[in-house]
Amino acid sequence: MSNPVDPGNSANPYSETMPVEAQLASPKKSSTGCIIAVLGAGFLVTLMCGGVLLGLLLPAVQAAREAARRMQCSNNMKQIGLALHNYHSAYNQLPPAYTVDEDGNPLHSWRVAILPFLEQQALYNQIDLSKPWDAPENASVASTLVPTYACPSKEGDPLMTNYVAVVDPAGVFAGAIPTKFSQITDGLANTIMIVETGHENAVHWMSPDEIDLATLLAAGGSDPHVGGGHMLMADGAVKFITNSIDPVVLEGMVTKDGQEDLGDF
Repeated sequence: MSNPVDPGNSANPYSETMPVEAQLASPKKSSTGCIIAVLGAGFLVTLMCGGVLLGLLLPAVQAAREAARRMQCSNNMKQIGLALHNYHSAYNQLPPAYTVDEDGNPLHSWRVAILPFLEQQALYNQIDLSKPWDAPENASVASTLVPTYACPSKEGDPLMTNYVAVVDPAGVFAGAIPTKFSQITDGLANTIMIVETGHENAVHWMSPDEIDLATLLAAGGSDPHVGGGHMLMADGAVKFITNSIDPVVLEGMVTKDGQEDLGDF
C-alpha cells in the first residue's frame, strides 16, 4: 500500500494553499460605468460650450432684430413723407397739425387727413370729421390699426403712435394753420416735418395731440431706438438723429424760416 501524500512534501502542488479569492475566477471589469462617465463629461462640455456660444450669439441676434425694426420704421416714415407730398400736390398745402371745430376745439390729427394717400380711403370715408376723433361715432375707426403709424420697436398699445408733428408757430406745423412748401425758406432738406418721439410721448394715431418744441428739446431728441430716432424732413428724406444732437441745431431744424446755418448735422 502506498503511503498517503505528505502535506509537508514540497513536491505536493497543494502544499501551499492559495487564498480562496485567488482560487476563484476574477470577474471581468464592466465598461458601462466608464462609458456613462465619458458621456456625462461630454454632455457637460457640450452644455458649457453651448452656453458660451448662446451668450455670444444672443446680443448679435438682438442687434440684427433691432436693425430690421429700425429699417421698417424708416420705411414707415418714408411712406408718411410721400403721403404728405401727395397731399400737398392735391391741395397746394400741407394738412394742418389738427383740424378744429367752429369753436376752435381740436378734432382730428394730420394723420387722419393723409389716410387717402396711404391707401386707406375706405377707412377715411368711415370717419365723421365733424365730430372729435374719440366721439362714439368714430369709435370703430379709432379701434382700427393703421400699420404705417406703428413703429415695430414700440411696445404696448399698437394704436398709439410715435410719429408726431412738432407744433410750433415757427415750424412746418403751426397748429390749425396749414403751411405751403414755398413758406419753408430754410430749405426743405433742412427743415423737420415729423419726428419719431420717445414712447412716453406716444399718442393715439387719430388724436390731435402732438408734441411742442419745448418737449422735444427737453427730451434731447427722441429715443424709440437705441441712441435716437428718425425724423422726416420736408423734402421727404428720413434721417436718424442721435440723442446727443445739439439742442440749438435741433431747434433750428424745426423752424422753417429762421435762416439758421445747420452745417452737417
